[in-house]
Amino acid sequence: MTAQPIVLFPDQRLRQVAKPVSVFDEALHSLAGDLLDTVRAAPGIGITGPHIGVGLRVVVLDLQDGSGPQSYINPEIVQASENTIQHEEGSISMPGVVETLTRAAKVTVRYMDLKGQPQTEEAEGLRAVCHQHEIDQLDGIFWIQRLSALRRNRVLARYEKLRRSQRQSTL
Repeated sequence: MTAQPIVLFPDQRLRQVAKPVSVFDEALHSLAGDLLDTVRAAPGIGITGPHIGVGLRVVVLDLQDGSGPQSYINPEIVQASENTIQHEEGSISMPGVVETLTRAAKVTVRYMDLKGQPQTEEAEGLRAVCHQHEIDQLDGIFWIQRLSALRRNRVLARYEKLRRSQRQSTL
């Protein structure tokens, strides 16, 4: 398994809807391993196929809660609580900027494991936020689209300033 190059915002591949996985083979296991290596190298806690330019509905979460890394194939939220929480979010595809978003406090996610077996998971707190964030990404919704226009413009300005300073430091 190998860490892969990350697709950076504003690459249009981050706005495309990912295709469902239909073949559960060694290539899928390899993709999940590459995603795990990539999210750890970033560093981050969640990643999707589109983050590395693979338009498949694959999510890997690697939360530091003792649960270990988990792969979710073709995940979908089947229930979300009316109660909400606010949490800082960002993206490995837009490093260096974060902003607070409001999400459902609890979700139920239906997905398949790497063997193609149907699974269901109930999640709350950070794990629920991660599911919503990464499934949005699979649906072509980049996290900043959930912000008001004013807050989105501020995030974009901060990101552009970071990118300019990084380009200047490499010259």
